[in-house]
Amino acid sequence: MTPFKVNRIIFRDLRLLSQISKPIFQISSKFMHTNAIMKHSVKPLIYIKHFSTMSYKVEALPDSYAQLGEGPHWDEARQSLYFVDLESAGINRYDFKQNKIYKAKIEGEKWATFILPIEGKPQQFAVGCTRRVVVVEWDSCSPVAKVKCTLFEVQADAKDNRLNDAKTDPEGRFFGGTMFDGKGDIFTQFKGQLYSWQPGGPVNVVRDQVGISNGLAFDAKAKKFYYADTNNLEVVAYDYDQSTGAICKPKVIFDMRCIRPEGPLFPDGMTIDTDGNIYVATFNGGTVFKVDPRSGKILLEIKIPTNQITSAAFGGPNLDILYVTTADKYDQPKPAGTTYQVTGLCAKGYPGVNLKLYK
Repeated sequence: MTPFKVNRIIFRDLRLLSQISKPIFQISSKFMHTNAIMKHSVKPLIYIKHFSTMSYKVEALPDSYAQLGEGPHWDEARQSLYFVDLESAGINRYDFKQNKIYKAKIEGEKWATFILPIEGKPQQFAVGCTRRVVVVEWDSCSPVAKVKCTLFEVQADAKDNRLNDAKTDPEGRFFGGTMFDGKGDIFTQFKGQLYSWQPGGPVNVVRDQVGISNGLAFDAKAKKFYYADTNNLEVVAYDYDQSTGAICKPKVIFDMRCIRPEGPLFPDGMTIDTDGNIYVATFNGGTVFKVDPRSGKILLEIKIPTNQITSAAFGGPNLDILYVTTADKYDQPKPAGTTYQVTGLCAKGYPGVNLKLYK
């Protein structure tokens, strides 16, 4: 069906109207008699006031293809977006001012699952390589990067496991996890873990029996940590202590089974805006959902012109551009694997935080 547009929200299925948290719209009697409304059941508290053209804009970044693009991280100091081509040990930098992408391969490595700039070391980055978190030296321009040292390794004996998504918390601590990536259905395995780490301390197992450790977001104001294990089809909120990095009291705040009950909709990477709303990428849904984690309501469905959406991060000079990475797995049609920028969202996010190696 042709989508209709309402107050900056595209409703591609009128059942999504039931997820709006309060009756902020009114609907004309003329519209109430159209076939589009009458063939769906609409809750009486949901009203539509008027229609307007969707103002957000989705544009491809130049030369941004990555077979498995992941891990977008906005470096405010360099006005650059870093992201990875996960299965080829590729690390990339999009220079905002030049509108140009620089690409490199990490010498001798198979994977690059995330990239995090290291505080005080402008040519050093923490990168996930198989089950090791390594320090990579790269000038952010050259086509080759090299491993300098290993910070730590996890699940050394789990040869079919690898690291996946990772981020730093507001204090520069490491949070990231693993997943099974051997033979069989990766979406039914729960052999991974979620970790936290800070210099001078041990690697802490924060959560065990993880399927695919994925999206992470921190809200220092609300004292919350948000986490997506793809195989659980949900986003979980934890109470978060910024002073210690401890998390506790998990609570499901966004259940994707409610959106697509006929089949799995996989949550992937995640980011957060300054209003405390989270943005959840869907690996097989062609969408980034803007969600109010306090109510679990969908505020906006951001459609991307390819299916496998892997992650998102805010960036740009005003931190109001949403950068979105995608994948080209399992014979996807073009433009799969493209990295996009989304403008006109009337929202701002936070810059990425460098990993701190020294207290």
